[in-house]
Amino acid sequence: MAYSDFTAESWPFSAGTTAVVVILATYFIAYQLSSRKIDPREPPVIVPIIPIVGHILGMASLGGRYIKNLGLRNRNLPIFTLPVPASRIYIVADPSLAAAVQRASKVLSFTPIIPEVTERVLGLDKATMEITRKNLDPGPGEERGFLADIQDMVYAWLGPGDYLSELSLDAAKEMRDEIAAYAASSSAPSKEPTDLLNWVRHLVTVSTAKYLYGPQNPIASDPKLEEAFWDFDHGLGSLLMNILPSITASKAYAGREKLSAALQVYLEKGLHKTGSKIIQKRVDIAMAHGWTVPGIAREELSFLFAGIVNATTSTFWILTQIYADPELLAAVRGEVESILERQREDDEPSSTSTSTSTRLRLRIADLKDRCPVLAAVYRECLRLGSDTYSTRLVKEDTLLANRYFLKKNAVVQIAGGVIHADRSIWGDDVDTFNYRRFLDNRREGGGGAAAAAAAAAKPNPIHPAAFRAFGGGKTLCPGRHFAMNEILAFVALVVLQFDMAPAHGKGRIEVPRKNDGVLPVHILEPVSPVQVLISKRADGFAKDGLDVEFVM
Repeated sequence: MAYSDFTAESWPFSAGTTAVVVILATYFIAYQLSSRKIDPREPPVIVPIIPIVGHILGMASLGGRYIKNLGLRNRNLPIFTLPVPASRIYIVADPSLAAAVQRASKVLSFTPIIPEVTERVLGLDKATMEITRKNLDPGPGEERGFLADIQDMVYAWLGPGDYLSELSLDAAKEMRDEIAAYAASSSAPSKEPTDLLNWVRHLVTVSTAKYLYGPQNPIASDPKLEEAFWDFDHGLGSLLMNILPSITASKAYAGREKLSAALQVYLEKGLHKTGSKIIQKRVDIAMAHGWTVPGIAREELSFLFAGIVNATTSTFWILTQIYADPELLAAVRGEVESILERQREDDEPSSTSTSTSTRLRLRIADLKDRCPVLAAVYRECLRLGSDTYSTRLVKEDTLLANRYFLKKNAVVQIAGGVIHADRSIWGDDVDTFNYRRFLDNRREGGGGAAAAAAAAAKPNPIHPAAFRAFGGGKTLCPGRHFAMNEILAFVALVVLQFDMAPAHGKGRIEVPRKNDGVLPVHILEPVSPVQVLISKRADGFAKDGLDVEFVM
């Protein structure tokens, strides 16, 4: 039969059958395209159930849990490929390969991703983005851009040294005063249930805003901005999607705009000069690179976010785990009390009295160095709560570890949630809170040549790149030393002064699951509130308040 003689009536199959055939053929073609390797050396491809777009849909609907589940179902794969529209995502689930990614910072870089993320999250204008994209990753002797200058400054200032000590002491003093104000108020002891996360959230938010941005910071001037800040935080995933954010992420968008406007007024009045030295330096660098005041206000929102969010949620988990276990609480209290230095008004050593005539001194360094249980609880809570990714852009075709081909312009993600849940690394109780695993320093991780050498010298060492809470390599969190100082100081202040009990019924405080169904941009929050009754210690310790001086 000639083609010209073909008619719809001559087609031998029904419309329904034809539709099924077309759908199956389309699915088969799409499936084959999704499963195809770009290069024979490319990491194994995991094909989505819905070809091409399935992984994107999975991440959008399940958040960080999607990639974590893929990694745990494919434990035999140290790295695998997720085909996505017009690109690839390479998921690294093995510490040794994570270290290889970190070493390859010239071709696998986070820096090119920063402008895209900040533009979406902070709502930066085109002129500001042009400045941000200049000279992103300069080599020796090349002209430096804003990002290079601001990153180098933050890493230098928050590294071990005098300024880290100065800022840590400022933070500890502000938290001490906020907690003391609570202890002296009618709210303590609490007769009504207290949401522990909200309690920590408030104390950390107001104290952080004050020690970073000074007594006239926007949140101190307008306490309603505290709620706006957390609206912004809880909608970050939707802001990143950047699909009509004023509609699809309305609360986060509104919170961001309120905070940005308040920070702009703060800067226009020159109030940043009453803030911390690091804030003043950040503003100076931005202005030197041509940023406008509205742009700087939005940029400072990102630093306020960095200072508040992880400290809040980490502290919540640490306090929850400690107060859920009376034996652990006793151990932590014993450690902290043992490092308290008691001074009389004449600065002579005193007895163990905690009356108002006794001044106590607490060395922040001792919280890390002489309180092993407290430090282990800190690390274990970070391991359990951190499912974050360390993300890199592939700047040119490269061979990772001389084995795996990575395509230019693809994305590499080191999956912290997968590595932190790997039984072969952490043991069969990997899903259970067990601070004792960090009392053995083989398991501390954290990166660095010294840590690697120390771990390698021990039998069955834990790879130093297995602990992902602070990332690793060139993008290792610059605030990690400060964060530990701040969080341990906060926890010490609380355990020294307060008891906590479950708000409803007797027994122990129940520790909820983490909410891993969201984009893991920071330490994950709980799926349900922890309601507690907070009271002053029943044994009378610090019954008249805690007069403590922090030193390094």
